Amino acid sequence: MSTTQSERLRELLEPLVTSQGLDLEEIAVDSVGRKKVLRVVVDSDTGADLDTVADVSRALSAKLDETNAMGEDAYDLEVGTPGAERLLTEHRHFVRAVDRLVKFQLTEGGELVARILEVDEEGIDVEVPGVKGRKATARRLGFPEIGKARVQVEFNRKDSKKDMKEEEEA
Repeated sequence: MSTTQSERLRELLEPLVTSQGLDLEEIAVDSVGRKKVLRVVVDSDTGADLDTVADVSRALSAKLDETNAMGEDAYDLEVGTPGAERLLTEHRHFVRAVDRLVKFQLTEGGELVARILEVDEEGIDVEVPGVKGRKATARRLGFPEIGKARVQVEFNRKDSKKDMKEEEEA
């Protein structure tokens, strides 16, 4: 049974990432000119701050140097967190996206943009925003209905819970 370099790197590095309280979301090895770039994406339920990412980066770098897992050629190590418009592929990703606006590609065809309200083992409850003065509607999506899901960036959205509390206190 052959394993890819990414799989071998995941086996090597995942315990270090987990020991820092993070999940190893992605590993990618790319060639950029004569150099390789190892990209490692980490996250947690509470996010990962810059100091934590730096600590993980140092630990991964030391382990890679110690084991020579990237070979003799020069490489760059990039450790970061998922981007703002992250793709949701695992159950934990949907849980972390509760209260976020998400664009869904449905397996039966079509798209849906909705806010995730709740996640359980079978699927998610969403709120579809109303259009042209109509009220928002609730909908249930089972995981098999979701072909692809990506978090959407919202620039002008009020944090409803936080803003409501601030308005009550004023």
